[in-house]
Amino acid sequence: MGLRESPYSNRFLGGADAVLRDFLFPSYWLVNQLLALQRTTEEKQEDQRHPRPPYALRALGKGLLLVPLLLLLAPSSLVAFLLWLPLQAVRRPFAYQHTPSQSPPEEWVLPGKAKAFTFISGNLCLLPVGLAKFSNLARTQWRAARIAHKLVQAARRPFSSQHEPSPRGGLQNGFSNPNTKMYGAMEPSPPRSNQSSPRGDADVTLEIPLDEEGKAPGPPSEITALFPSNADFLCLQEVFDRQATSRLRQLLSPCYEHIIYNVGTYGLVGCSALKLLNSGLFLASRYPVLAVKYHCFPNGAGEDAFSAKGLLCAQVQLGASQGQRIVGYLNCTHMHAPEADAEIRFDQLSLGLLWAQLFQDANAQPGDIVAFDIYCGDLNFDNCSSGDELEQGHEIFTVYTDPCRVGPRKDKPWAIGTLMNHLEIYSEAVSTPENMKRTLEQPEGRRKYLVGPIMEDGSPDHSAAWSEGRRIDYILYRDHLGPVELKTAVEKFFFVTQLAACSDHLPVALRLLLTPQPEA
Repeated sequence: MGLRESPYSNRFLGGADAVLRDFLFPSYWLVNQLLALQRTTEEKQEDQRHPRPPYALRALGKGLLLVPLLLLLAPSSLVAFLLWLPLQAVRRPFAYQHTPSQSPPEEWVLPGKAKAFTFISGNLCLLPVGLAKFSNLARTQWRAARIAHKLVQAARRPFSSQHEPSPRGGLQNGFSNPNTKMYGAMEPSPPRSNQSSPRGDADVTLEIPLDEEGKAPGPPSEITALFPSNADFLCLQEVFDRQATSRLRQLLSPCYEHIIYNVGTYGLVGCSALKLLNSGLFLASRYPVLAVKYHCFPNGAGEDAFSAKGLLCAQVQLGASQGQRIVGYLNCTHMHAPEADAEIRFDQLSLGLLWAQLFQDANAQPGDIVAFDIYCGDLNFDNCSSGDELEQGHEIFTVYTDPCRVGPRKDKPWAIGTLMNHLEIYSEAVSTPENMKRTLEQPEGRRKYLVGPIMEDGSPDHSAAWSEGRRIDYILYRDHLGPVELKTAVEKFFFVTQLAACSDHLPVALRLLLTPQPEA
């Protein structure tokens, strides 16, 4: 592997960073505890169920203890911070974890059969708990472990058409209809663990019912209470908290051999403002990572300026064909959040498109076969709101394909929003994956529990016809021409409810089927 694991070039610099962070941790913890004095709706409900002293008195007592301690530590923390800042100038803006796997994925060899790859993207809101509570979420470390456990369960569940949940809209696995058409054989990704797969290497066929004109109805979608099984790549956002990051990568490492984490710059390096948080981006791959590049958006504003939001680009190797590499490109981002700043997001889209192309130009080798090119993440705008009209018309949607979109202000009829009403995330109707799935399958449930269209200033757009909610989490893809033509087809798009009460976003997933085309 060409990537070294530490973001520092030698142990002395890495050790100095660790020691200074240890000095800073008590002040960080105290500030976090002060911010965490605000309560989530779940904590308010708990207070109502169990009589105890008034919360105001409890918060006052805790604050009177924490503030003097913070003031006492301030001088030493300031010195440690001033020593820590220069170190960031020599720090590579990401860390890499390589955990040798006992069951690495089988290389894709061409010419050969078709192969499917599954991508998961999701905003996990793994902020320090004091900041997470602004999104009505608490227990960051518990959520990190729970999220990782759910992802590992899915990764270890061998793919089988019988094991996958049935899609929204009545499309069932094993659908029997005389008006169906059989699509090409698919070679699955191998299992993630040493468990034997009932599917093995056997080919499967995908049955897609045709419409009245005899045409395929477009990519099937589903609202599912489970992450899709056997996912190849995880592209995650808002993995900010260091302890939560450590827990996540520790639990995911048996299933994902290659992990890119702690992505972003700190201090005054590379961006226009002081960065106190990294980008929150986190990438896990079963396939070898060949190259990585991170770019920080230079135009952050307001509270977003304190985090190093940007674009993470990665090149992965999937196999070989007659001596030539088969590679894939992953571009993961989290864009500017405040609703009124459409111009900032528009510029970030333009920068992201440029950076993705520059990365591919810099790391391509003659004869490379590009299997996929994914652009995904929390883009913080949707395709239904009048307030997001500027971003909806961006060039990126002519370069990359959004499988959920027909055009500006018009989504496919099966697409739903991915941003939850954060004040309702503990309601019984959406408090478990199964409950949320049932609720969001109903129009009235989507209206109540998903955030609806907004105007330019971020206020609700009551004049707009109701959409299916604000879909701000995307997985886009584009085709590449090369020495071997690969036909790209969306086998399925997923809206996942498995993180009910663990995040205020619905993760999304995409399964792409790549089919080699016979030579003319």
